[in-house]
Amino acid sequence: MSTFLQQLRVDWPVASERAATEALRSRTLAELNPAGDREALPPGVLGYVYLKELVEERGRTAGYDPNLENCLVTEDLLSVLAELQAAVLHWPEAGSLDLAAAGDSDADGCVVVHVVSCEEEFQQQKLDLLWRKLDDQAPLSQKHLVCGPVKVAGAPGTLTAPEYYEYRHAQVCEASAMKHSRDLAQDPAWTETFRVLSVATIKFEMLSTAPQSQLCPVPQLLLTLADSSISTKGTKSGIFVMYNCARLATLFEGYKHNMEQGLYPTFPPVSSLDFSLLHDEGEWLLLFNSVLPFPGLLSQTAALDHTAPGLHITARTETVCKLLVQLSMDFSSYYNRVHILGEPRPHLFGQMFARLQLLRAVCEVLHTGLAMLGLPPLSHI
Repeated sequence: MSTFLQQLRVDWPVASERAATEALRSRTLAELNPAGDREALPPGVLGYVYLKELVEERGRTAGYDPNLENCLVTEDLLSVLAELQAAVLHWPEAGSLDLAAAGDSDADGCVVVHVVSCEEEFQQQKLDLLWRKLDDQAPLSQKHLVCGPVKVAGAPGTLTAPEYYEYRHAQVCEASAMKHSRDLAQDPAWTETFRVLSVATIKFEMLSTAPQSQLCPVPQLLLTLADSSISTKGTKSGIFVMYNCARLATLFEGYKHNMEQGLYPTFPPVSSLDFSLLHDEGEWLLLFNSVLPFPGLLSQTAALDHTAPGLHITARTETVCKLLVQLSMDFSSYYNRVHILGEPRPHLFGQMFARLQLLRAVCEVLHTGLAMLGLPPLSHI
């Protein structure tokens, strides 16, 4: 699984196994229930720790399973806890998502989000409480984000995470070979691009599924491996979004080149631009459907609502994915129809600069949205 996380560009700090686990083991031995013969326990099992009082404490009952009483402590479980401790120690260096809230976090402002499948939620709640039990420095604010089951359409057996990545990676390489009429998979210059496109495909596929309802907040994700949208023409995929980022990069590179050649003047101050020259319907679609609503969407859906009461939270990642896809569709339609870099004539520069400034805003929205999903924009595909 660690290899799969690295492929998806998810940073996860590695604990100092011996020191951290030994400290947890010592605390565990002090908390073990005295009842039972420890020598009869299976190898790797230290014993049971009583958790019921933590479940019953005021403010922690909402959402915890009422059947939680004891936790079977194993060496593997202590290793996982050591990793969580390391993650908390390194959390200010990770990512840009602001999960801290002054009134609902510990002294360091750290909020822990446990992302877990519905089948493993019970065990993860045990881990949550055990962490509080064994570590006085454990974050006070811990929330659980429960994911639904992932199923593969038409697949008789199981599909491991690394196999899933390799399958999508092969599809990306195949789609590129069809587009460029040659196999670029062995070209070192394209290796990183194919990796990014594979990760974009997987992340959009995983994060575009919305909760079904308030009564059933955990949806089932059905993977269709033979997905025809694994191409720049598949308008519902992450590749389509990345493709249009590359088109924007090419556009601005074209303007820069022409400016250096003396065909276009340098970009004027934004305050001097005449935006009344933007009268195409596609320009207003870009502005009012995506650029202007984007800050509000971020404040409503991008941040996890960890200040709400209860144990569980919901991440509306599908809203961000939907906006990025819709923006890419609107931009693609506009770009295919309107010639942005016009003839190098002074009377045409005003409209060209107004359009370029609008597309700068489009580019910023795309880049910000992709950054939230842990994806870098591409300058070429």
